Amino acid sequence: MSVIRLENVTKKYEESMIFRDIYFRVMQGERIGLIGRNGAGKSTVFKLIMGKEEPTSGRVEIDPQVRIGYFSQFSELSGSLSVQQELEACFEEVALIERELQEVGDKLSMVTDDREMNALLARQAELFEQMDHLDGWNVSVEINTVLTKLGFKDRSRNQPIDELSGGWRNRAALAKMLIELPDVVLLDEPTNYLDMEGIAWLEQWLYRFKGAMILVSHDRQFIDKVVTRTIEIENYHFQEYEGNYTDYVRKKKMRKKELDRQFEWEEELLLMESEAIDDRAKRNSGSKDRLSRKLADNKKRIEPHPVNVLITDIYERLRFPDKLCEVKKIGQTYEGRQIFENVSFDIQKEDRLVIVGPNGSGKSTLIKALSGQEKPVSGEVVWEKGVNYAYFNRMWEELDPKDTVSHAVNTYGLGLDAPRKKVNKFLAMLQFSEADLSKAIGNLSGGQKARVALAKCLLSGAAVIILDEPTNHLDLTSIQVMEQALIHFPGAVITVSHDRFFIDKIGTKMLTFDPVTGVTEQSL
Repeated sequence: MSVIRLENVTKKYEESMIFRDIYFRVMQGERIGLIGRNGAGKSTVFKLIMGKEEPTSGRVEIDPQVRIGYFSQFSELSGSLSVQQELEACFEEVALIERELQEVGDKLSMVTDDREMNALLARQAELFEQMDHLDGWNVSVEINTVLTKLGFKDRSRNQPIDELSGGWRNRAALAKMLIELPDVVLLDEPTNYLDMEGIAWLEQWLYRFKGAMILVSHDRQFIDKVVTRTIEIENYHFQEYEGNYTDYVRKKKMRKKELDRQFEWEEELLLMESEAIDDRAKRNSGSKDRLSRKLADNKKRIEPHPVNVLITDIYERLRFPDKLCEVKKIGQTYEGRQIFENVSFDIQKEDRLVIVGPNGSGKSTLIKALSGQEKPVSGEVVWEKGVNYAYFNRMWEELDPKDTVSHAVNTYGLGLDAPRKKVNKFLAMLQFSEADLSKAIGNLSGGQKARVALAKCLLSGAAVIILDEPTNHLDLTSIQVMEQALIHFPGAVITVSHDRFFIDKIGTKMLTFDPVTGVTEQSL
C-alpha cells in the first residue's frame, strides 16, 4: 500500500522549472534514495510531502494515518530543557503510567483493607498491561542507546539545549526524531555531524525500521547500505533505478550506453538524410547549400575532454619538494583536559592523509594546529621553507560577498595564469552555469559558496590542501570532481572525513584518533 503519492506534479518558482509531470509512489517499508545536483528539487520534494509548499499543478496525497518525521542538516532543537529531558518528554504517557504505578505501590505497602488491596492490585495489573503495550519498560534503555550512539556524553545530554553548539543541537534533533518513531522518515543529509560509529549505528537503525524512508545524502556508502530504490531528479523528471547507489551507477551507465546507441542511430539517419539533401541540391543547383553543409557537420563527433585531462593540464606546471611538513610530538589540551599528546608524523609530496576518529577526539583541533589557528601546548609543527597550504574552511570564511564567482577564482592562484576558458570549464564541472559566473558571492546558496571555496582551494597552487569534512557541503557531482582533482593533485592533501567512500577513493595514509589507544598512523 502506498503511503505517499505524487500525481502528475509540476513545480515551478516564478519562471524557473523544478520538475514537471512527476508520478511518484512511496510504499510502506520502502527505502528510497533521492539524488540529483544542487537545485534539482530534492528539498522541494520534502516540502511538498510535508505540505509546506503546494505543487504548481498536480496532486500530493499523504495517507492520513501516517506520521511523518523530518530531519534536515539544518534541524536544531532549542529551549531550556536538556536533551535527556526533551527525549523523555516524548514518552509523556509512559511517564504518567510510571508515576501512577509508584503511587499504587506506595498505597499497597500501607493498605490493610482486602477490598481496597484487590482494587489496587487490579489497577496495577491494568497499568502493567498498558506499559507492555507501549513497550514502556524499555524507554530509558532506548533513550540511553540513541544518545550514546549519537555521541552524547553525560555532560552534553544533561546540558540545556540552548547551551549546545549548532552541531550538537542538530544531533539532538535527529535523536528526537528517531525516538518518536514515525511511520515515514524524510532524511536530508543525516550523517553530516555524525562520526563513523554514529553513522554505522544509524544504518542499523534504518535497517530495523519497519516504516518508509526517503533519503537525501552525499554519503555514497551510507546510501548503499540503507537504500533499496534510487531516484535521480534529472532534466525536470524522476529517473528510477531499482537498488542502491552501486546499482544506480551500473544501471545508469548501461542506460547512457543505450541512449548513446540510440543517438548514433539517429545521427546515422541524419547523415543519410543530409547526403540525400546534398545530392538533391547538387542536382538542382550544382552547389552545396548552407543547410546541407550544416547537417554534414554532424559527421564530426566532438568528444568532450575528460575531467582528468583538464585537471592534469591545469596542474602540469606545479612542482613541490618531497618533504612538506613535519609534526613533532605535539599535544593539545582544552579546559584542562588532554585532547591528544605526543602526535608525530610527516607530510610528503603526494600523501593523502585522512584523519578519522569519534566526535570530540581532537581531529579538528589537530587541523587548527596544522593551519596555525591554535598553537599546541607541546611540540611543534614545522613547515618546510617556501611551502604553503590552502585551508578550505578558511577559504570559505574569507570569501568576499561582493566579488563574483568568476573573478574570485580567476584572479587567485593558478587562475591568474591558467587560460580563463580552462578555469571556467573547471567551474562548469563544479556545476556553475555561465550565468552563475557573474553572480555576486553574497547572493549564492551555502552549497554554491562551498563550491567557490573548493575551486579556490583546488586551484590555489599551494603545496598542501587542508579539508575539514569537505563532503558535508557538496552534492555528489561536486564531490566526484573534487575527488578527481585531489587524486591528480601533485602536492599533498590532509583531510578530516567520515565519508568512507571518499576515504577509500583518495586516502593513502590514515591517522586514527582513539580515546583508548591514542593516535595511530597506518598506510592505506
